[in-house]
Amino acid sequence: MPIKYSLTPELRIKLKQPLGSLIRGSFIETIKKFSDMVNREKPSIVISVGDTVSKNLAKNHILPRLSIIDNKRMRKSIPQTLLATEKTLYVKNPQGTITEEAIAAIQEALQSSRHAKIVIDGEEDLLTLIAIMQAPQDSFVLYGQPHEGIVVVKVTRDKKTEVSEILKAMEKGSKN
Repeated sequence: MPIKYSLTPELRIKLKQPLGSLIRGSFIETIKKFSDMVNREKPSIVISVGDTVSKNLAKNHILPRLSIIDNKRMRKSIPQTLLATEKTLYVKNPQGTITEEAIAAIQEALQSSRHAKIVIDGEEDLLTLIAIMQAPQDSFVLYGQPHEGIVVVKVTRDKKTEVSEILKAMEKGSKN
C-alpha cells in the first residue's frame, strides 16, 4: 500500500481551517442551507467526505455521486453507515496519509456515472483534497467541520491550484 502523501505538523494546523464555505448550525439548518445552495448553483456533481455528513445527506434524499466514509465519527467506530449506492469500493488509507490505492479508487468512482461509496480502512479526512483535485469544475465537495457545521467546497480552477500546493507540501512524506 504505497503512500503518496503524508501530513506534516504544519499542514495539520492549516487544514483545521475550512477549505470552503462553512455553513454553521444544527444538522437541520445546515442541510437546508446546503439544499438551497444546490438548487441555486446546480453543481455538476456532489461528493461527500465523512460518515455523518454522508448519512445526513441520505436522510434528506440528497444522493452524492460519491461518498467517502470510514465507519467512524470523531475517530471512534460507529455502526456501518448504510448508503444506497450502485458501487462500493474498499481501500486502505492510514491516518494522516493519502495512499495511491485511495487516489485510484476516487478516480475510478468519478469516471463512472454510477453513484459510488468508498469505504476506507483507516481515515478518510485527507481524501477531501483528492476529491477536490479529481472532481469536475463547479462540483461541490462537502465535509463536516466538528462542532460547527459543514464545509462546502466549490471546485474551481483556483481551488484546485490551492489544493495542489497543499499536496506538493505533503509529497515529501514517506513512500512505504
